[in-house]
Amino acid sequence: MAKVAAISGYKSFELGILKKNHPAIPYIKKAIRNSLQGMLEEGLEWVLISGQLGTELWAAEVVFELRETEYPELKLAVITPYLEQEAAWSETNKEWYESILMEADFVDSVSHRPYEKPWQLRMKNQFHIEKSDILLLFYDSEKEGSPKYLYEIAKHYQENNEYEIRTIQFYDLQVLAEEEQWNYDHFS
Repeated sequence: MAKVAAISGYKSFELGILKKNHPAIPYIKKAIRNSLQGMLEEGLEWVLISGQLGTELWAAEVVFELRETEYPELKLAVITPYLEQEAAWSETNKEWYESILMEADFVDSVSHRPYEKPWQLRMKNQFHIEKSDILLLFYDSEKEGSPKYLYEIAKHYQENNEYEIRTIQFYDLQVLAEEEQWNYDHFS
């Protein structure tokens, strides 16, 4: 029974998503929602993210939507790799990030210093895996990117610990889009 799910995946720029109204975002969020609903039925209590732009902030929005509708007890923790990770972001992205932090149930950083070296990111990945029961990762081995590092740490951790890894792949998004198109064609 998973009590804490770490969620991560591609950053928005890795997917070529530069605007908040990109047509792929609803499918990504629906895939996250579908996965979370299954976990909630299994006893999920907390979602853990690091606050990265893209998958993680979309996941936070899904958590908030689920809290408003069916699962008011669901909680969100944002534990960043280091302080001021948003320092170089655009104003729009900073505002989005700040709005997520304001609604989160718990906010902290693994390293209580600004960015210094890549070890802070490795420490964050290790921390998120060790503090969760399951990893939901938007990652497809056909398109490597930053999620690869978290995936590798999770696989290594899984060798000696009971730990579940679930992935959302591009095929899953394609299926969701095709289902929606089929429903649109047949019911409109």
